[in-house]
Amino acid sequence: MNSASKLIISPLNADLIEDINKTNDSFKLYGRVVPSLQSGKWSYEEVLLDEPREIRFPDDKLDWNQYINQEDKTLFLAYINHTCIGQIRIIKDWNHFCYIENIAIKKDYRGSGVGKLLLNQAEEWATQRQLVGMSLEAQDDNLGACRFYVKQGFILGGVDTLKQSSNSDIGTTLYWYKLFK
Repeated sequence: MNSASKLIISPLNADLIEDINKTNDSFKLYGRVVPSLQSGKWSYEEVLLDEPREIRFPDDKLDWNQYINQEDKTLFLAYINHTCIGQIRIIKDWNHFCYIENIAIKKDYRGSGVGKLLLNQAEEWATQRQLVGMSLEAQDDNLGACRFYVKQGFILGGVDTLKQSSNSDIGTTLYWYKLFK
């Protein structure tokens, strides 16, 4: 982002629905998080892949109207010069966490601070609702995303080796948490 560009973060409204999947660019898988549990505390090692590869998640096909003007869920879109460059989709979860269903930044804007600003917006939304923190899932092969979450104050809080059993490309689902205390 250059200094002349002004970032605007907007909650979803009906006029912005068409922009949601525009942030769904491909991303590189270049390493894996290998978790271990010792004395009730999670830690992990990073293992780089021999051959990095690019993947892209399928576009989400949800009823986006369910995220407009709701108390328990929302979607924020980030814009520069009227171009949608990022999104974060969040819900008030049963455990009093703000659960991040999705966060996506267009490839050309990754590393520019947009993701951090969207997480800040989600944290503000969550604290207004007296939630205790934020949580999200990431797959063990998405080292770049996991590094980003750690940099933003998230800690590894759990692991599930069976959740993605139907997908042979994914070994482990990682659960990341950021407590507000």
